[in-house]
Amino acid sequence: MNKIERDLQTVLNSKIGKGKVILLIGPRQTGKTTLLKEMLSSTMPSNTVQYWNCDEPDVRSKLSDATSARLKQLIGKSKFVVIDEAQRVKNIGLTLKLIHDNIPEVQLAVTGSSSLDLSNTINEPMTGRKYEYNLFPFSTNELINHTTLLDETRQLQTRLIFGFYPDVVNNPGEEKEILSNIVSSYLYKDVFEFQDIRRPMIIEKLIQALALQTGSEVSFNELGSLLGIDSLTVQRYVDLLEKAYIVFHIRSYSRNVRNELKKSVKIYFYDNGIRNAVISNFTSCDLRTDMGALWENFLISERVKNNAFHDRRSKYYFWRTTQRQEIDFIEEIDGQLSAFEFKYNAKKANTKCPPTFSSNYPEVSFAVITPENYTDFVANNE
Repeated sequence: MNKIERDLQTVLNSKIGKGKVILLIGPRQTGKTTLLKEMLSSTMPSNTVQYWNCDEPDVRSKLSDATSARLKQLIGKSKFVVIDEAQRVKNIGLTLKLIHDNIPEVQLAVTGSSSLDLSNTINEPMTGRKYEYNLFPFSTNELINHTTLLDETRQLQTRLIFGFYPDVVNNPGEEKEILSNIVSSYLYKDVFEFQDIRRPMIIEKLIQALALQTGSEVSFNELGSLLGIDSLTVQRYVDLLEKAYIVFHIRSYSRNVRNELKKSVKIYFYDNGIRNAVISNFTSCDLRTDMGALWENFLISERVKNNAFHDRRSKYYFWRTTQRQEIDFIEEIDGQLSAFEFKYNAKKANTKCPPTFSSNYPEVSFAVITPENYTDFVANNE
């Protein structure tokens, strides 16, 4: 299959030569290194670029607690250095700061497969010295640009079941094997490696429970009872899963209107294929009982990815009242709110906004997203 261009490449290209460190974080196996190599191959002479893979013990050793003199020797005459899997290097933030401050003619690009250790060790030393971006699996918009709108919409049911990981998209027919391998080999690697998890099986049971509750409000107390741990431990483990870019949460929206839910949380997966893999359910769409949840997870994760790839800083919510009036998704960009309802079966779609919401938030736009119009929602380039 021909190379699929990433939307984020345009944003990253604009940062070459700006001096600051380019920090690219996201799940493993989503093409971070490939993206940087593509970017640099078209903009920098190959003999001016170095790649350091921190999965290699000798690379980690050289970068841990290094002096600026030692770093200058390592870099030599290179003008650009890519540091892969940087979360594996002790005190990596201080090392990056030394390079940035003492070797200003060199620009760095740094990748990490989680923010578990990376954010904690980079943020303070690198304040004002970095551009930070997330790379997730392919997006609908990227695949439409690679083929055509018609070709990609024909793949909708496949995407709903198997998701968008690059290996999955590029190897049709091998989706189950690839996803099962990602879940068994990579998914929890950072969580277990960087955190003191005394009962790893609990993490796996928790993520299965979250997969079965996709699109529903999550109760940490109920999850704790199910797993035999306290609710604070559940919250800590969910936080770890978020920092490993497996799941993300959105909160309920409220301006203190009477009967609005104010502290509820829903949790979604960054990729439908991973969600289905952790519960070992790759049944086709026409035989599933969870299509509403799959559709909701698909649309929200695709919207989140597309906004991230186009550097749109957004906030996300859902809305519900104690009388069970609800809206699946509310997006806030630059203070402007937009509300969306998701219906996989277009014939059953109610196109009216809940009256409590429309009366209290008359300025907010409302739309229903179905398979007939979903590309406008997930592949919006504006």
